[in-house]
Parts: sequence; structure tokens; C-alpha cells
Amino acid sequence: MKVTSIKQPQSSCPFKSARQKIFGLGYSLLVFVYDKLDHHDNQTANLKILNVIYVQSEKTADFQMTRGIREILHNEGNVDDLIAFMWDRNLPVDEIEAINIAEEIMANPPELGFLTISNALQWRLQYRRVIERAGQEDGIITVYRFE
Repeated sequence: MKVTSIKQPQSSCPFKSARQKIFGLGYSLLVFVYDKLDHHDNQTANLKILNVIYVQSEKTADFQMTRGIREILHNEGNVDDLIAFMWDRNLPVDEIEAINIAEEIMANPPELGFLTISNALQWRLQYRRVIERAGQEDGIITVYRFE
């Protein structure tokens, strides 16, 4: 479960493996998107839940990374092309892991992910695309939308 502001829809996520950026986080997400209005005069706030979105595990990979990989595969790319793409994207892996991942991709191409995952000591997950595409893509399900 992730809770995020509509003003900056992102959160931190523990870094386990660079594979998460390609094959997904390994678990589904329930994302609560809120808008908060502060009332400074009486030191209170209103919290309005705008969206609740369920993201299936296989859709939790990085959008740009998986889109690029799928395009390489569509254009008859090979292991070397995939490794070059991972290096270009600064995926935090050594050469041996890059080869292992590339071979796994060739055998089991990843689904298109819908998160933006930034490299850091912790992943920085950004949800704008999930919010925009909820209910329009398989695996990105609108549970609740404030109307």
C-alpha cells in the first residue's frame, strides 16, 4: 500500500534488485492518491482521497525501461543490444548480472510496466502515469475515483 499526494505523486521503495525495474517490484500496489488543504487559522487540514488504484504486480516495472526493451525485442534485438540498452539507462548492475538479465529477457520478455522508477539508494516510485491510465490499461484498476 502506498499513499501519495496528487501534487507530487511519488514515494520511496526499498531497493532489492535492478531486476525490479525490468520485471516489476514483485508485489502488487494499492495506491491512495490524496489532496490536502491546510487551514492555518485553526491548525487543521482536510484530506480528500481522490483515487485508489490497484496495480498488478506484473505492471509495477519502469515504463521507459520496459518499453525500450520491448521495442528492442520487436526489432529483432539480441543479448548485446539489451546489455547496451541497460548500460545506456545506467541500470545499477555489473557485467555478469547484465548478461544474466539480458538472457532472461530473451527467454521471458517483461510486461510493459507503468511506474517511473528512479535510481537511488532506494527506488523513487512515481505514479503520474498510473493515475492517468487507471482503468484504461489491463492490470491498472480504478478501485475508487472521487467525482
